[in-house]
Amino acid sequence: MKSLSSFLVALSLLIGGGAFAGDADIEYLAAPNAGDRELPFSDAVRVGDVLYVSGKLGNEAGTMKLVPGGIEAETRQTMEHIKATVERHGFSMEKPIKCTVFLADIAEWGKMNSVYVQFFPENKPARSALGVSGLALGARANIHSISTRAPRARPL
Repeated sequence: MKSLSSFLVALSLLIGGGAFAGDADIEYLAAPNAGDRELPFSDAVRVGDVLYVSGKLGNEAGTMKLVPGGIEAETRQTMEHIKATVERHGFSMEKPIKCTVFLADIAEWGKMNSVYVQFFPENKPARSALGVSGLALGARANIHSISTRAPRARPL
């Protein structure tokens, strides 16, 4: 039984990269344009080498107004918000892990996807997409992403 426990601990460290092993630092990151708005969530949370990005909408930067043009325009703006958050915190869109897409109308999945894929030309994150009964601001899409930095060089 001890060897099984040791194996499970080693496996969890390998899969999680040690991020949840208690030794990782956690940093709660606010949006730079949050201003005096008190949002009930962080823009992103960094745990070791993994960045968890909160859900984004297709709003005009710094406003609560959605960009005009429907699902494709909103998806492009949403993905630009994700990319800006990822890069602002020193990460890259090149090593995505997981993305979740919430759509106000699942029938718009194809249109959303035609824009979404442009942001991941090489490595595609694992992804879930689902239709929901409503989104904040009346948005057509809400997307959140989890990205990671490129692996660090390991000493020889």
